[in-house]
Amino acid sequence: MINSFDIQSLHSAYASGLSPRDMLSAVYARIAQVADYGIFIHLVAQDDAARALESLGPFDPVAKPLWGLPFAVKDNIDVAGLPTTAACVEFTYIADAHATVVARLLEAGAILIGKTNLDQFATGLVGVRSPWLHPRNAIDPSLAPGGSSSGSAVAVAQGIVTFALGTDTAGSGRIPAGLNNIVGLKPSLGLLSTTGVIPACRTLDCVSIFAGSTDDSWRVLQAAAAYDPADPYSRACPAPALSRPPRLRMGVPDKSSRQFFGDALAEEAFETHLASLTKLDGVELIEIDITPFLQVAELLYGGPWVAERRWAVRSIMDSNPDALLPVTRKIIGAADGMSAVDAFDGLYKLAAMRRATEPVWKRIDILAVPTMPTIATLKELEADPIGPNSRLGVYTNFVNLLDLAALAIPGVFRKDMRAAGLTFIAPAGCDGLLASVGRQFHVAANLTIGGTNTPVPAAPPLPERASPDRIELVVVGAHLSGMALNHELTSIGASFVRATTTSADYRMFALPGGPPKRPGLVRVADGAGHRLAVEVWALEPASFGAFVSRIPEPLGVGNLRLADGARAKGFLCEAEAVKDALDISAHGGWRAFIAAS
Repeated sequence: MINSFDIQSLHSAYASGLSPRDMLSAVYARIAQVADYGIFIHLVAQDDAARALESLGPFDPVAKPLWGLPFAVKDNIDVAGLPTTAACVEFTYIADAHATVVARLLEAGAILIGKTNLDQFATGLVGVRSPWLHPRNAIDPSLAPGGSSSGSAVAVAQGIVTFALGTDTAGSGRIPAGLNNIVGLKPSLGLLSTTGVIPACRTLDCVSIFAGSTDDSWRVLQAAAAYDPADPYSRACPAPALSRPPRLRMGVPDKSSRQFFGDALAEEAFETHLASLTKLDGVELIEIDITPFLQVAELLYGGPWVAERRWAVRSIMDSNPDALLPVTRKIIGAADGMSAVDAFDGLYKLAAMRRATEPVWKRIDILAVPTMPTIATLKELEADPIGPNSRLGVYTNFVNLLDLAALAIPGVFRKDMRAAGLTFIAPAGCDGLLASVGRQFHVAANLTIGGTNTPVPAAPPLPERASPDRIELVVVGAHLSGMALNHELTSIGASFVRATTTSADYRMFALPGGPPKRPGLVRVADGAGHRLAVEVWALEPASFGAFVSRIPEPLGVGNLRLADGARAKGFLCEAEAVKDALDISAHGGWRAFIAAS
């Protein structure tokens, strides 16, 4: 008997002798039990899925980390030999190759179950703009399922697959996650290849991941992420690693810039979620005015990025515009009144707005917002297909435009028993930080996955040693978590490893100058020093080299002794520079000194 398709449960079942065909029988039985004919546009035949699974050979989750995990793919992502529709009948073609991200997942052992429904050409956040039956919201069928990745989200929320791929340009990988009580991971731009993905806005598109837990989404991300030279927007990003520092500055919208459109239950749920955040160790909530972010959001459909959507479907729009649904045609057709001057005007506005938001990231490490400010009922959408859709995207539309990473996480339900949650947002490259916080918040909410009775799996402790392919760096001052220069580490993909102390061979001094103020750590004779609080972070070798090259005199990097006997690269100071500096060693570390000051 299979009770859950989460990775830990399914791999444990395989290790105990579960047969692949029995797993697939359970998947297809679940599809029949749910009886939601709007989830899949194309379903893989059970025998074909079984042959694919048996071709993997014996169970081997080391060589193939996603061995035997059922998954689904949004139908604007190519799978070789299957139709790609983008929810437009006349647009349909048979793909001759896998999208790069699909190929990587299949190589990792995942088993494709089918291709899922969506808002046509990924234009929408409601999930009902399809010529096929639309999926039902897994929590409350009277609500929109959320889009545009509606089928992928509902397939996970109904316990049919372990994970599913969506796409995200304006929130399509987060809104349906929020409305269906599952995790929606929108990675940093370029982390997952978009080769073989029908574009919505090519410069903004991301492949997103839906899963029942943060850890499952993270394992899928690790398997799928890779630089793809065939994708001009792919980035050679630092390898993502889970990272949760002991101090975290969590930005939240101040009351003047929050938007709930009169939905008192959504606002109440947000306050409940904020209270939950304060119970996480080391989290400091900082209210900020998010108005500049919301102004960026208005550019997505009010600016020239609509023309990117027009470019993506130009062939069918020019030859057969009636093939598009009226609402889709209306939205994309707005580009026909735009000019190249409008395009540059939008780019200039975005550059100015991006600059206006940059200082925020020096005050906070993560921004936490409601995933959606309110809900959208099917009845409301019948009366007005545009307004409710626009409201859903208030807290999502700005993310891709500003090159941010985001993670939608379920929280405790609203009082009307509809799903609610938070989205954690941070600069590109901070995917591991988001996942580390999100997994804590999710587990603390004590929820089940989607609309099932399956509890969210417990989150195992994070590793306290860097992986062999990363270099540990001991930081002692302004680069500590939650302090003024920590963003210099997180922005290059550094991950927190552990908090510890030096051996008793060091003294710390407050150097003149600033801001920011900086300490100088000097090694002294055995027995003449103090154990001083430090943090160990890990970087890829290239990032480590670039970071160290920017360290100003009199600071440098050398070998530090830690209290547990380990040695690691870390910040040291020239002895000459501390001759007249204040010795602050008695405070036990830089953070304690700053607090005392």
